Amino acid sequence: MSDTERLNAAQVAQEDGLEDWRPVLGRLVSRFRTGDFVSGLAFATRVTEAAEEANHHPDLDLRYPHVDVDLMSHDVRGTTARDLRLARRISEIAAELGAAADPGARTLVELSLDTWDAAEIGPFWAAVLGGDFDGDVSDSSGQVPALWFQETDEHAEPRQRFHYDVWVPIDRAQARIDAALAAGGTLVSDEEAPSFVVLADAQGNKACICTSADRG
Repeated sequence: MSDTERLNAAQVAQEDGLEDWRPVLGRLVSRFRTGDFVSGLAFATRVTEAAEEANHHPDLDLRYPHVDVDLMSHDVRGTTARDLRLARRISEIAAELGAAADPGARTLVELSLDTWDAAEIGPFWAAVLGGDFDGDVSDSSGQVPALWFQETDEHAEPRQRFHYDVWVPIDRAQARIDAALAAGGTLVSDEEAPSFVVLADAQGNKACICTSADRG
């Protein structure tokens, strides 16, 4: 396993010492409950020091009363051995400081836009969102959700074009689906479960609950 080899969710699941983490949307994510803001800052400082030692840096979101951590190797746009090593080190720091991991609490969202020609409209959306177009639109600052383009047939009639792709840890997906159905939603398709399940609200607007599992 090299530091530039992109790992899929199944490969990550075979690794030891990652109980505090979940593979979601091409990265490792977790939430560490620190209890208060000062303790969260102390945890974030220790993680920063470890990241500097490793020369590999996570995204940190410090809030009251938790810190969210995302690990991703941006040069390959996915998870590598570098992320696994740093994840284990961060778990050690959390244990030392008494910060409990709650990785299932994390939710990541990206937007999907149906189109028959992504190259025609991609640069426009990159300009609007202040991001970069490379088949999809991403924002390195993390201010807005990623936008990717769902291939569809060309059509003139109005119909839904945008939908949410809501990414959750695989062990939390069914609960999220059940909650949506109980709230008046309907199941459109589970043909690709557990990779993603298509739901719709009472007016037919669709959303997908997605996980890092391989597609069926």
